[in-house]
Amino acid sequence: MSGKLDSMVVLAASALPTDPIEALQELTRSGVELDRLRRSYVQAARAKGVSWEKIGEALAMTKQGAWEYFTRDALTALRRNVDSNVELGEEEAMEMAVAEVKAIRRQRRAQ
Repeated sequence: MSGKLDSMVVLAASALPTDPIEALQELTRSGVELDRLRRSYVQAARAKGVSWEKIGEALAMTKQGAWEYFTRDALTALRRNVDSNVELGEEEAMEMAVAEVKAIRRQRRAQ
């Protein structure tokens, strides 16, 4: 670890409660917040056109691992949406998906 990171870890460890259970609870809360922040910065990087390869490198994981981890929630929501639209035909669904992707790409180019 770098000196700066070592100092941050020592400060964080010294700020934890002395009771091991309370410390574990605090670490869990911090982990949830850290994951939320990580997701926010990944989203910002993707909005700027940063590749999954670069994001993976920054997170010390493969591009495939980063993509799978950070798109899991979106894919789950998409599956739920698909499952709830049983009356929508395959061709209609594909047309809607293509239109949505095109709209997102237009929006990114406009930024």
